[in-house]
Amino acid sequence: MNNFSNYTLPVPAPFVKRSTITREIAVHLTGKTMLLKPEDITCLEGEGNYTFIHTCRGKRYLVSRTLKSLTEHLDGNFLRVHKSYIINTNFIVERMDEDRVITMSCGKKALVSRRKMKEIIEILDKRESRISA
Repeated sequence: MNNFSNYTLPVPAPFVKRSTITREIAVHLTGKTMLLKPEDITCLEGEGNYTFIHTCRGKRYLVSRTLKSLTEHLDGNFLRVHKSYIINTNFIVERMDEDRVITMSCGKKALVSRRKMKEIIEILDKRESRISA
């Protein structure tokens, strides 16, 4: 007779997604794995099942993960501005109204959807008011 036949498993607690998760993202390079901290990432650029990660040091890394799967590693400073881009709002340096393009501190230009442009303007206005105060 199996000693575990009368054993009942505890019911797991419901999954609660924390709003400020800051986990490192593993990037596999030739012969090594590098861990990128979210605060060093300026933007993520999705291309199908692959994502380019751009850092504040001007480096670009390719990972075989979708933008959606990487969002769990990012904190509240990150904003999905387009189906192909997630940006770290701390690294926006320029906004072009007519083209709906923003420039990141690493030099990368990211497209912004029409729906997200208003949110970007609000973020930049808040930042400007903090600087001038």
